[in-house]
Amino acid sequence: MAAKDISIETVTVKVDGRSVEVPRMMLNWEGNLEPTTVLQACKLAGIEIPHYCYHPKLPVVGNCRMCLVHVGSPGRPGPDGKSPVNEDGTTKIFPMQLPYEPQTPRGVIGCATTIVPDMEIYASSPETKEMRESVLESLLINHPLDCSICDQAGECKLQEYSYDHGQAESGFEEFKVHKPKAVDLGPRITLDAERCILCTRCIRFTKDIVGDDALGIVNRGGYNTISTFPGESFNNNYTLNTVDICPVGALTSDDFRFQMRVWFLKETKSICTDCGSGCNVMIGSRENKMYRYEPRQNDAVNGHWMCDSGRLNYKWIGREDRLSSITDVKGKTSWPIALKNISDHLSNADKGSVAIVASARQTNEELHLLSKLAKHFDAITDSIPRKGKADHLMMIEDRNTNTTGAQLIGVTSKRVGSKLSIIKKGIESGKVKTLIVFGEDVTKHGIDAKLLEKVTLIVSDILPNETTKIADFLLPGCAHAEKRGTFTNVKGRVQKFMKALEPPGDALSEWEFLHELAHNVTGLDGFKTIEGLFNHMAGEVKAFKDAELTWAKLGDHGLDVEL
Repeated sequence: MAAKDISIETVTVKVDGRSVEVPRMMLNWEGNLEPTTVLQACKLAGIEIPHYCYHPKLPVVGNCRMCLVHVGSPGRPGPDGKSPVNEDGTTKIFPMQLPYEPQTPRGVIGCATTIVPDMEIYASSPETKEMRESVLESLLINHPLDCSICDQAGECKLQEYSYDHGQAESGFEEFKVHKPKAVDLGPRITLDAERCILCTRCIRFTKDIVGDDALGIVNRGGYNTISTFPGESFNNNYTLNTVDICPVGALTSDDFRFQMRVWFLKETKSICTDCGSGCNVMIGSRENKMYRYEPRQNDAVNGHWMCDSGRLNYKWIGREDRLSSITDVKGKTSWPIALKNISDHLSNADKGSVAIVASARQTNEELHLLSKLAKHFDAITDSIPRKGKADHLMMIEDRNTNTTGAQLIGVTSKRVGSKLSIIKKGIESGKVKTLIVFGEDVTKHGIDAKLLEKVTLIVSDILPNETTKIADFLLPGCAHAEKRGTFTNVKGRVQKFMKALEPPGDALSEWEFLHELAHNVTGLDGFKTIEGLFNHMAGEVKAFKDAELTWAKLGDHGLDVEL
């Protein structure tokens, strides 16, 4: 969601006795300006108001009542148009009270109450704390005490708030209401209705963000529960986002359910590689095994969300048939020997006799090094297009991660794949004698195995295919989760990702052996780090140079370049 200019007009409010200047208006979930709320004002003041139903990217409903806060406001203006004042001339503040019980404080819903100038917010007062304790006791009345087996343990807001804001004892003595457990809500989601606190985040996300009015509340009173329409399945491409935003353990991912305790997971910032959107993700891994993807907030790219197909597109990383050995025509070999032999072969190659097929799923750095080899040999280069059905949210038609990067660096043209036929004709005519293929199976794109026998075939890939089977030199590469680098998404945002896993066997980050080949063949200065390579590339690629990119400037959320 693109950021908009917000009003610079501010108002003064007091939060726990401290005067704070806050904007009168702030952006809402749709990116439009709306009056600032009590909850937002407290957050700007550095005080977190507990909440369940509120989410910054969802419509406000104010139904959980966890954010109840005691406040005081100026009195109504008199006939002179002025509010009542104290003896010292300051505005007189009237703490809110129940109309028929003047001595009883009345709270307001923090997420749905607009601030007014000179309002006083008693965010930590005894009255506010008592309200929170009462709300929590109500929510816990029928909630099961099954934290020891709940997948949400360690990430549960009910668990956290019970500790931070709850009371030690409950006055409830009756039996708990039991609701359906392990309900198959859809092909990827399981519902435990007993844990649900009816915050309706899942309903609002599905209806207002996805546009699929698939969830609702059925039954009455204490027997309320989330459900799909009778006979319908909760099955769109964004269902797993409801697991992320569920504040308790009611909605769980079938893929991650009972797999790993979250406090054991190592979290690594990365990028989804399912399409060219470049959604920011967090990889959860332990002992070199990847357990889950989760969206990582970046309002310039994917906000808080990601699609299910991208989220579940990671298991190939741990496949048992991963390429993990370096081979040449004689069989298994080592990196020093393979790189020396390839370097010797390329050093004797004539200009125009080399062609390169570089995957648009490779990183900017890898594509840059391939472009150096291509320039040295006047080689024809191209990538293979991948297309799929787009939707109105995250998923786009281009299923390659880095098509934009490949185009900016010059490895492929605007018409991706248009030069494959030229490469094929070059092999047929005998002009192309060496073919370098990175991350693609060219036998599926018009260059069959019989034709490949006419060239010296240098291949780097992650998984086996028909092209890798007949390679003269096979160099095992890394999945994005096993290395560092950058991608450029379809909108021109350059983003970096970090290493979460160690690659199998002899597999090596492609940039590491590519820079050695480029150094041996073209004399390009060697780079010991990915940071140095990126900064060198950013000084040569026009779009990156114009944007004055450096590895350090990219930060966690990336920077835009002009397309």
